[in-house]
Amino acid sequence: MFRDRRTGVAAWCLFDWANSAFPTVIITFVFAAYFTEAVAADRVTGTSQWGYTMSLSALAVALAGPLLGAVADHAGRRKPWLAAFTALAVGATAMLWYARPGVDWALWTLLFVALANFGFEMGMVFYNAMLPELAPKDRIGRVSGWGWGLGYAGGLASLAVALVFLIQADPPPFGLDKGTAEHVRATALLVAGWFAVFSLPLFLFTPDAGPSGLAPAEALRRGIGTLIATIKNLRQHGVIAHFLLARMIYTDGLNTLFAFAGIYAAGTFGMKLDEVILLGIAINATAGLGAVLFAWVDDWIGPKRTILISLVALTVLGAAVLVAQTKTQFWVFAVMLGVFVGPAQAASRSMMARLAPPHLRTEMFGLYAFSGKATAFVGPALLAWVTAYAGSQRAGMATILVFFAAGMALLWPLPEPGR
Repeated sequence: MFRDRRTGVAAWCLFDWANSAFPTVIITFVFAAYFTEAVAADRVTGTSQWGYTMSLSALAVALAGPLLGAVADHAGRRKPWLAAFTALAVGATAMLWYARPGVDWALWTLLFVALANFGFEMGMVFYNAMLPELAPKDRIGRVSGWGWGLGYAGGLASLAVALVFLIQADPPPFGLDKGTAEHVRATALLVAGWFAVFSLPLFLFTPDAGPSGLAPAEALRRGIGTLIATIKNLRQHGVIAHFLLARMIYTDGLNTLFAFAGIYAAGTFGMKLDEVILLGIAINATAGLGAVLFAWVDDWIGPKRTILISLVALTVLGAAVLVAQTKTQFWVFAVMLGVFVGPAQAASRSMMARLAPPHLRTEMFGLYAFSGKATAFVGPALLAWVTAYAGSQRAGMATILVFFAAGMALLWPLPEPGR
């Protein structure tokens, strides 16, 4: 049966390749920097406005994900929801082409970045919920890891295309005007096209659950009722709640690591922007490699053990990064650390896929999205406070290890799914 679904599984994995262009190019490397440098009034204001926009977008996902997931469980099909949110992400990203330099375009930029990020994150709720129906239980870890690996590869490939053919091209192609930053703004069109084209195979070849036959209003009514019942009877899903709490904590550590790694590299080791970008590319490459290599480990020993191995390695290597005294040492330990970032993320998705009851899968992945966003402010806030109090970036970055250790301690007593 798995062989019969190989095309559908491959198309599902390719969606990770498609959508990863958005967080890599727009959120992390290119458009965020463009906004703070060229659109906002100044760097400090721009950084603050961008941060608030991402926080509000994440809050909207945290609130809407569980509810719409519960509605989708009663409606049956997931691809229409995924298509709608993909269209929102693609369309809003394309509108960033009009984000000209200057504060007059700041509100426009922030509005469409927020809409695009909301569409991207909400789409992941329905995308992830398709996993346990596509892969048999003994291959869920493999398929999840393949998807994460392709996602990292897609993000890096789209970034390379953006840098080589648009940002660094001299002269820029298609007569793009550098004076109005068209060569940078065109990266939004690249990402929108990339996302749209490479997501098509999923909608064409990946099977979906059948429709339930319920009218939309009835599916909405039942979805709201199911979500309320799930929250009221959370003890009946104790293992899932325990896992989501653990994931919430170690994911805060991972998110904070990605958000501040470049700042730490620049502040402590004096790395220039081009070096920081190269470091980010190297870490993403090793994270993708780790996700693929550990995909078989997940199916062999189980997702919980895979996550624990990753968290132990992240804690040890993170400590090594903090005590590194030279730029070479920092590079070596940081690149090695990246190997275990991908497996922690991919195995978390496969563990949720194994734990979620079939009739609540999308709702549970909505809660899964909630667990990744609800306390996203805690890690950066704690890091900032400790850095200011101790007067040391190293002390601030050390707080990330606390999140890894706490998440590991919470995850440890849980049973391995299916064992």
